[in-house]
Amino acid sequence: MVKETVIHVYCMPGLAANPSIFEMIRLPEQKFQIHWLDWLLPKPKESLKEYSARLCKKVKHENPVLIGVSFGGIIVQEMAQQMQVRRVIIISSVKSEKELPRRMRFARCTKAFKILPTSLARYVDAFEKVAVGDFARKRAKLYKKYLSITDTRYLDWAIEKMVCWERPEPFPDVVHIHGDKDEIFPYRYIDGCITVKGGTHVMIINRFRWFNEHLEEIILTGNLKEKKEKELSN
Repeated sequence: MVKETVIHVYCMPGLAANPSIFEMIRLPEQKFQIHWLDWLLPKPKESLKEYSARLCKKVKHENPVLIGVSFGGIIVQEMAQQMQVRRVIIISSVKSEKELPRRMRFARCTKAFKILPTSLARYVDAFEKVAVGDFARKRAKLYKKYLSITDTRYLDWAIEKMVCWERPEPFPDVVHIHGDKDEIFPYRYIDGCITVKGGTHVMIINRFRWFNEHLEEIILTGNLKEKKEKELSN
């Protein structure tokens, strides 16, 4: 009897996030092995292509599946241009510069992203202490747990590369999963995706059960059956 080959799945978190955003994601262990990728500090004037090439060296298995969330989705698309992959899946992300919201395109034209106070990211702990109300406190704890990359060199670089991503048309065969309540990359700008009803930008965290139910099929086929599409609002 021939032993089934394990599919290696590499997961890239969103901007400033650590890979623990994937901590609740489960795939059948007899078929898949999940690996987390971490952000690297960018080198001075490093291009997105050069940065992605460094991350490719962290991938130790042939023909992997690459999954990226938000800005991590942009990164895995760039990685896939430099290595052989089985599938590229992006979550709460964009496939081209045309899917960026107007405010980001405006920031791109005006260079407004250069004046963002990224140093404020260092004060997540203080935000937690002064947060008022249950919602604010829960959001502050979420930030503290998952947004751990506070180095301004990384933040300045990442924001610029996301806003100024030069990708007029999508790469072929990218599988896009997007929530229709995404507040960072609004659903109305997204052209062609597997829609998660009620899914927000952080659905990889708070809708992990949906991913655990459907991700295996998406990895293996690149899509969801019509029957399951109707279940997304449940």
